[in-house]
Amino acid sequence: MATEKAKKPSKRRSLVVSLQASGFTATVLGLIVTAVIVLSPSLQVLAEQRQQIAELEAQLAQTDAEVLALEDQLARWKDRAFVETQARSRLMFVYPGDITYLVLDDLPGDVEEPDADVSDEVQVTEVNWREALLGSYLVAATTTAVPEEEDREMTPELLPAPGSGTTP
Repeated sequence: MATEKAKKPSKRRSLVVSLQASGFTATVLGLIVTAVIVLSPSLQVLAEQRQQIAELEAQLAQTDAEVLALEDQLARWKDRAFVETQARSRLMFVYPGDITYLVLDDLPGDVEEPDADVSDEVQVTEVNWREALLGSYLVAATTTAVPEEEDREMTPELLPAPGSGTTP
């Protein structure tokens, strides 16, 4: 019987220890939940600030790259040869005695070609180019149409050939 009495108090002690442990656990869990609730707004602000810092660092890196590009451009403009080249190409400046040539429309225009099937056979048109040239010449020589006011401004005045005896 002594053994039975000895076993009962140890069960009570383990039950008391278990209740104390569960009370301690509940207290710790309650404190953790309270800490999360209290600290979550601060952690959210911290995360937002970290994101803003990362964005600002990216902007800073981009601005630094722009500054370096502008410093390179400034260094180029300090070079006399570069300035001379730019003045010749952009402003068409020349030295006295230089001969310059100006080419207009040297690049093909942006013409959209329709999507047409390309044949493997060579097609020959039946047009007499001599008759077309003669017809164009006759139309231009015999027309009596007067150019409109806008066309007159664009058309240079024709001067008679020297020695023809007529005055403008």
